Amino acid sequence: MRLLAVGISHRTASVELRESVDFGRRGLESALRAFATRGVSQESVVLSTCNRAEIYALGESDAAAEITRFLSDYHGIDPAVLEGHVYAHRGADAARHLFRVAAGLDSLVVGEPQILGQVKSAYATASDLGFAGAITHRLFHAAFAVGKRVRSETGLAEGAVSVSYAAIELARKIFGDLAGRSAVILGAGEMAELTGVHLRAQKVKQMTIASRTLASAEALARQLEGRAVPWNGVLSALAGADIVVTATGAAEPVVTRSMIDDVMRTRRIRPLFVIDIAVPRDVEPAVGDLEQVFLYHMDDLKTIVSENLARRTSELASAEAIVDREVQRFATWLQSRKIVPTVVALRQRFEQIRQSELRRLDSKLAGLPPEARARVDEITRLIVEKLLLTPTEQLKATGDDAIAYAETLHRLFDLTASERSGEDETPGGTSEPLARGARRR
Repeated sequence: MRLLAVGISHRTASVELRESVDFGRRGLESALRAFATRGVSQESVVLSTCNRAEIYALGESDAAAEITRFLSDYHGIDPAVLEGHVYAHRGADAARHLFRVAAGLDSLVVGEPQILGQVKSAYATASDLGFAGAITHRLFHAAFAVGKRVRSETGLAEGAVSVSYAAIELARKIFGDLAGRSAVILGAGEMAELTGVHLRAQKVKQMTIASRTLASAEALARQLEGRAVPWNGVLSALAGADIVVTATGAAEPVVTRSMIDDVMRTRRIRPLFVIDIAVPRDVEPAVGDLEQVFLYHMDDLKTIVSENLARRTSELASAEAIVDREVQRFATWLQSRKIVPTVVALRQRFEQIRQSELRRLDSKLAGLPPEARARVDEITRLIVEKLLLTPTEQLKATGDDAIAYAETLHRLFDLTASERSGEDETPGGTSEPLARGARRR
């Protein structure tokens, strides 16, 4: 079996299509359990963020097609709609993809800080439910280390932007100086909080927070030195706003054309800037058709992304170098697992020969005192250890030739199937037990 990463992201699909495959609407636990029923993977982790929906799995090489079918079936989407938008990475390439995601290198806005936390959360959910295993454990912990190294060892974290910050930059392109402007934030989660922090740094005149849970809005308002309003006060808040940022977790739009139409009647020619950074979208697309309303969503941030990339070329090179080194380290570990059964079988074979010879000489050794017989046993064991030391070290260091060398050893020493107990076809077959979730399934 091979490590696979199959998914869809802002690089391959529009916001509309990404909305349709959002695992967050029904929860990662539901997706993991549903995927497990397909029986195509021993281990699995589902990652769902604003701009991507991905499944990391341990399956056969052709399992990518089955995972794509799962995406279609689970979300009720015609397979033809997904065609050309789903990508699949295998082995070390799957590791590279995840490492770049965790480091913020594959984000819509490069260096986005939230993504590492989302990767950790996805792994924790899979691990707690028993769907992660030896390979995914190592993979994701390596990804966490990559994300941390990129932020601490490169300048990518200096002034690192998030989607929320990009939204504010877009507002500055429209209004210029934001000081003296009034802003409304719909939502009280992490994205809303980050947006509020950036708005406060721009010295907006007034910041209003609205959430379906008033207590959450009040808590965020205190933090941001703004004011909170109940959800039924959103319309009046919008009427006085220059900037509206929506970042709720609602499954359906919370801002409709009719709402904004009513708001704009009271504003005359005063423009309203609305940016929707939620997935699924919070604002009906038709809102953008209204006079003096400027509506932007996730895909509109790509211009800012390009500017960030231009400014950070040197830092990106340093970050990619870290990813390269960590991918090589993970690939080496993955490769080493493939020869572990051969090493074990070789040691078992030598030990069988040693024990067989000791039994054959048992009558000749019978007259020796116990301490002398123990010494013979120790000496023969040490001889075997020294004979195996160099072949074992060389086998682990052979890299891409490891499999060929392992097969040669099997033929040379007649390492039978029984001596290869515990070997499987995982990347680097292992005798370790399957993850708790895999055994249950």
